[in-house]
Amino acid sequence: MNISMENSAVLFIDLINDFKFEGGERLLHHTKEILPNLKRLKSFAKENNLPVIYINDHYNLWQADFHKVVEYCRNDASREVIDAMKPAPDDYFFIKPKHSAFFQTPLQSLLTHLKKTNLIMSGIAGDICILFSAKDAYMYEYSLHVPENCMASNEKQGNEYALYLMRTVMDANTEPI
Repeated sequence: MNISMENSAVLFIDLINDFKFEGGERLLHHTKEILPNLKRLKSFAKENNLPVIYINDHYNLWQADFHKVVEYCRNDASREVIDAMKPAPDDYFFIKPKHSAFFQTPLQSLLTHLKKTNLIMSGIAGDICILFSAKDAYMYEYSLHVPENCMASNEKQGNEYALYLMRTVMDANTEPI
């Protein structure tokens, strides 16, 4: 895996998801396509002692208790993704009120405390939440690696365009893991 570990943290965005919304079935299908890569990325992070940080929608629970969010989102459709990717007890977990992982969350404070300046971002939806998070990370001057095989969107075309913007505007490395 060609990932710089110096000052790195791994971010998983919106992976705890119920997929119960318009386009959710397509997003679930695309998420299952990248699931083996997400699992590899998480294993890589654990093997190399990189902090793993989940930033997730709150589903109107408004409690940063990943157990509650997992149970709320787990259903027949989402079970495979959630069971494979749910946070471990030593992972960090934040809820977010909007699209960006940085907007009104303690993410930047945690990254500063951990002295992490290189972010490896992954998750869903690439053309919305990952893109907005990458934009904010770029504005805060983090270096970015957004592996193209660890990001999914409802539509493949939207995912490709988001990756293009991250590469060309935010100077992100999008090489697959």
